[in-house]
Amino acid sequence: MFKKGNKLYSILTGTCPKCHRESMFKNKNPYILSELLDMHETCSHCHTKYKIEPSFFYGAMYVSYAVGIAFATAAFMISFYVFNANINIVFASIVATLVVFLPIIIRLSRNIWINFFMHYDKSLAKK
Repeated sequence: MFKKGNKLYSILTGTCPKCHRESMFKNKNPYILSELLDMHETCSHCHTKYKIEPSFFYGAMYVSYAVGIAFATAAFMISFYVFNANINIVFASIVATLVVFLPIIIRLSRNIWINFFMHYDKSLAKK
């Protein structure tokens, strides 16, 4: 399920959507906030250009909204149904979850967005 050649592999690992051999981000750690959005211009293996057009990743903002809702829903379900927390604690857990996971949400949405437009190419992966 998470093998190379699968979009989910590229999305979760942050690798090139065409060859799955190199990380798109210069620093793999999303919690170094000064380098959170620093991406390579192209893949060093298959030379795929990541920024298809100027402002390409603005579309990732729409994806980040959906990903944020998914994280908030998970935080709600866990705090309300598993821990039986009151509404104030539930609200605090949702806010804390979104703040703590913000760098991951941002990168995950960029990975999802670029994978809408690019597809894995087996011939590039073997070069």
